Amino acid sequence: MWKLSSLLFIVISFGSFGQYNWTWTEMQQMPFRTSNNAVCEASVAGQDYAYSFGGIDSTKTAAGIHQRAFKYDVSANSWSEIDPLPDTLGKIASAASYVKGKIYIMGGYHVFPSTEISSNRVHVYNPFLGVYESDRTPIPVPIDDHVQCVYKDSLIFVVTGWSNTTNVPNVQIYDPTLDQWQVGTSTTNNAFYTAFGASGYILGDTLYYHGGATGGSFSAKRFVRKGYINTADPTDITWEQNLDAPGDAGYRSACSGLGNTVFWVGGSGVSYNYNGIAYSNGTGVEPLTRVLHFGISNYSYTDETTQPYGVMDLRGIAKISGNRWLICGGMDSSQIVSNRTFILENPLVELDQSSIPKGYKVFSLDGKVLILTPKNSIARLVAASGGVVREFKKQQNFVIQRSDFPKGIYFFEQLGKTIRISL
Repeated sequence: MWKLSSLLFIVISFGSFGQYNWTWTEMQQMPFRTSNNAVCEASVAGQDYAYSFGGIDSTKTAAGIHQRAFKYDVSANSWSEIDPLPDTLGKIASAASYVKGKIYIMGGYHVFPSTEISSNRVHVYNPFLGVYESDRTPIPVPIDDHVQCVYKDSLIFVVTGWSNTTNVPNVQIYDPTLDQWQVGTSTTNNAFYTAFGASGYILGDTLYYHGGATGGSFSAKRFVRKGYINTADPTDITWEQNLDAPGDAGYRSACSGLGNTVFWVGGSGVSYNYNGIAYSNGTGVEPLTRVLHFGISNYSYTDETTQPYGVMDLRGIAKISGNRWLICGGMDSSQIVSNRTFILENPLVELDQSSIPKGYKVFSLDGKVLILTPKNSIARLVAASGGVVREFKKQQNFVIQRSDFPKGIYFFEQLGKTIRISL
């Protein structure tokens, strides 16, 4: 028992992300290659789903910018196509957020032969009914390639970005309940703050965003900025620069967070046009094999640059149950538009217990998953396809070796409770 107690202490003491040792599990491919697609999650009747809206196809031309949309069933590891975005034509560089049971797809831009037009539209997808509802109140300042973050499952922050001809410092805050826009405290209107292709996340009452490119030079940046949100008045934001991130700049990476850590996945160190060609010199841009982390508790960065895959041109990440995230599409090496799907998991982090039945504890460790249950009882492990792959004798603590099973989603069942895990 001492060994088990010591193990639990070590795992918990790592806090939110510990040593940042990520695992990438490749899942079923999307039915269509798409990049610069708006991605987010949704939970329907206790099941996890990821969604992809719009983007650009493998031609990487203006004609390949589309309205197609897709749904991924996490437990079944399967993609299906849903109705396309209810817009007049395809668009890229929009963003999607899941708030109070609905998905809000905002902004983006359309490409015409001689110009590009930023969108002010707010599409709403109801994942419970599988339909788009009528568009909501338009965004006051049309926007694309913006930072879009959810605050306490109640407000959507739309920060900086590109509006038709220039970077803007605007902070636009949408209340889905009231269908109203409010004006937040703008960022400083200079190259340290205004950006397109940046990404961010709200931890607690602080919004962090990293990278992006600035007007004029269009060069990608390493800057991390943060805004303190006044809890009494969320439109009141105090902006300041954080310490610059180490390593490469960040452009069109995916951003999320948990506990005391915010992190950025992939992206590129060089800004580029929608075809993956650098603004600066007309050559192809390569993705970063990177996850950049910022820890609030110790106010420091960890830049892991040896991830097994590099993906860029990301416009969102789906945060699914536990300590797992999903990315899909984007661009691989040589600017190849991707249809790959990855579930990312940190193997040294206690799972978010909000998704775990009461009385259970689940830990994802190097090479194994540890499940602590409230009672001695038999249990079984079920594959996503429905077949039982292992039965366990009567016990209270279960260790599941990842190497014993093909990679994928499984269900641990005991005492009428079910826990989704990835192996």
